[in-house]
Amino acid sequence: MQNKTWAKIIALLAVVLAVASLYVLYRRENDTVVEVYYGGQVQQVIDLTRVKESYIIEVETEGGHNTILVEPGRICVAEADCPDGICVQQGWLSDQAMPIVCMPHGLVISVRSGAAADGATR
Repeated sequence: MQNKTWAKIIALLAVVLAVASLYVLYRRENDTVVEVYYGGQVQQVIDLTRVKESYIIEVETEGGHNTILVEPGRICVAEADCPDGICVQQGWLSDQAMPIVCMPHGLVISVRSGAAADGATR
C-alpha cells in the first residue's frame, strides 16, 4: 500500500515539473521582442532571437545621447550622457524582469509582454 502512495506522489511531482518546465520554455520564447521608446513613441521593435551579430543604435533626443548595444538574446544601454547614468548601470535586458529606463532622455527599452516575432526587425 505504501509503495502505491509513493508512486502516485512521484508521478504527481513529475507532472507538475513537466508543466512548469513547459511554461518556462514557452514564456522565454515570447520574451524576446523588445521595444525601444523615445520621444514618447515606439521607435524600434527588435526580436532578439533574430539578431545574429552585435550592432549599435545611436539615440539622439532633446535631453541628450544614448548608445544602445544589441547582441544576440540581449540589449543594454552602453553609454549615456545623462547626469546619473542609471540606464547604463541597469545592465543587460533579456527578459521581462525590468525595463531599462533613462528618465532624463525619455528612453525606455522593454520586453513586449506575450510578443510574437511578427513585425520585429533584425
